[in-house]
Amino acid sequence: MIQYIKNRVSPLSLSIRDWYTGRLPVATIRNHLQKKTVPRHRHTVWYYLGGLTVFFFVVQLLTGVLLMIYYKPTIEGAHQSVVYIINEVPFGWLIRSIHSWAANLMIATLLLHMITVFYLQAYRPPRELMWMSGFILLFLILGFGFTGYLLPWDDVAFYATQIGTEVPKSIPVIGPTIVTLLRGGEDIGEATIPRMYTLHVFVLPFATFLLIGIHLFLNQYYGSSKPAGTPTKGKSIPFYPNFVLRDIRAWGIAFILLLCVAILMPWGLGQEADILRPAPEGVKPEWYFIPMYQTLNILPSHIWIFDGETVLNTMMMLGGLIVFLLPFLDRKAKHEERNLFIVSAGTVLILYCIVITLLSGPLPGEDPAVQETKIEFPSFEYRINLLMYFITPLIILIFFIVLKIRQLEFHKGQNYYE
Repeated sequence: MIQYIKNRVSPLSLSIRDWYTGRLPVATIRNHLQKKTVPRHRHTVWYYLGGLTVFFFVVQLLTGVLLMIYYKPTIEGAHQSVVYIINEVPFGWLIRSIHSWAANLMIATLLLHMITVFYLQAYRPPRELMWMSGFILLFLILGFGFTGYLLPWDDVAFYATQIGTEVPKSIPVIGPTIVTLLRGGEDIGEATIPRMYTLHVFVLPFATFLLIGIHLFLNQYYGSSKPAGTPTKGKSIPFYPNFVLRDIRAWGIAFILLLCVAILMPWGLGQEADILRPAPEGVKPEWYFIPMYQTLNILPSHIWIFDGETVLNTMMMLGGLIVFLLPFLDRKAKHEERNLFIVSAGTVLILYCIVITLLSGPLPGEDPAVQETKIEFPSFEYRINLLMYFITPLIILIFFIVLKIRQLEFHKGQNYYE
């Protein structure tokens, strides 16, 4: 029977392959990917961060589309539709939890990716455009977090968004216009949710797709950068299929981690927002906006003759411009030399952001008002069984991928393992 099926399926599969290879440049793409290599050195592991960011972005898209089916972007329907997704839609609580946790992991991997690129000086010529496109992508991804935070329309999201949209008001000339565009008026209200929703599901995804395409094209064109002053270990790793399989292995491990946190620590929901009710105690924005928020609280309301918020916004705009133009400012990078001032300044900024975030919180999923809405998650025992049901085939898949990697690399007579 098995041989009969093979005899029937093989000619069909060959016919399909002949059809699309005759119409698409499959062989050209495959040959290009097979010729590309990835440098092997002690920092090779950091190359996975870019792929992990894209993986979490794809998870965001898929789960976001499912959530769009039931979500209602109105003041009257936003919160109730999220409650309905969690309590009534089969596995709705899981889809929303995966979506929320994947957003945080996507931002975390992207920030780590930018930090490692900074320290490895991977922005040096001719990869300036890769750094600049990645920097714009960082702002787009943070835009996803900002616009999506309000959509559940709970107390914490409402007041955190109110604080967040106040910040641009002090930007000279264009500040008030930005606030009005975001809110749809002077205050957060009926027009705000549709605007945030449109930005979140249409404008930002389109811009992000475009920038990711440019970034990946540049990566394929220039190849992976070897860190300045770092010796390689033997021959480089073939990108296809060797490194692609390694990327898939990393995605599988990341998906297991995502399922663990999403199932064991499902994302909660705060009480429905009420404009007339006082703000809950300890309301703060998400962790990735904490450094800016806490810095604003630390600064005095007036610095000499200038408004404190205006000073902070001006500093952030100048700082962002400096980071954006870093490949052109670091003249030593093209000679594979370290600029001690730039490295020191970047390290101080990174440590400041980490310390102030850890001291201020809240951590993802730990907002103070998140337990006030009555939502029904499955029992812990059920969630454990569900987790095992999902991760068991993933572990088996990863095992076979590892075997395939070893088979490919030892068959070539080389061991590319770090």
